[in-house]
Order: sequence, then structure tokens, then C-alpha cells
Amino acid sequence: MFVIHISSLGPDGIALFPFILVKYPKPGPTLLNHERIHLRQQVELGIFLFYLWYVVEYAIRRFQYRQHYRAYRNISFEREAFSNEQNLNYLQSRPLWAFWHYMKDNKQKE
Repeated sequence: MFVIHISSLGPDGIALFPFILVKYPKPGPTLLNHERIHLRQQVELGIFLFYLWYVVEYAIRRFQYRQHYRAYRNISFEREAFSNEQNLNYLQSRPLWAFWHYMKDNKQKE
């Protein structure tokens, strides 16, 4: 994993295996953990399939919720990452394909 600072980045962070692109020069541990969870998801699915799945699921959620932010927060990959970003030990015990649980249990409130 390589962390690269790009001040013009829109979001605070993006995981593009094997890189984590960050907006601010000193990202916090929660942001880095969130993006590391995405890196693990990308390794499990393969980069192409991860991004294809991400875009398709976003389109479905966008139709479902009719709002960008709610659609984004309800993508299964994001639900897993947001739910576990503060647990800095999560990746040590994370089961394979853990994001799948967040796809089936689609009850995000935001």
C-alpha cells in the first residue's frame, strides 16, 4: 500500500490498488483504515470486477434512493468500510467476502 497526497482530490480519500490517494497531507488512521478495507475488497474481487460491481451497485442505489449521498453510503463496499473504519484491528479478523453481508442487509439510515 502506498499513500499519495493529491491536494486537488475531491473526496478525502480513494483506494486504487495498491495506492491510497488522499486529499490532505496527514490523513488520520480512520480514513486510512477505511481505504485499506477497500483495498482488501479489491484484492478479493479483482480490481476490474470491484469497480464494475461498485458502479452497477451505485446505479441501483441511486435509482432506489434518488440521492447521490444516500446511494453512495448504501453501496455494500462503503457500508462495510464505514461500519468498521474506526476498528483499526478489523482487517486482522475480517472474514473473506465480508462486504456480502452488507449487501444482503440493506438497511442503512443515511
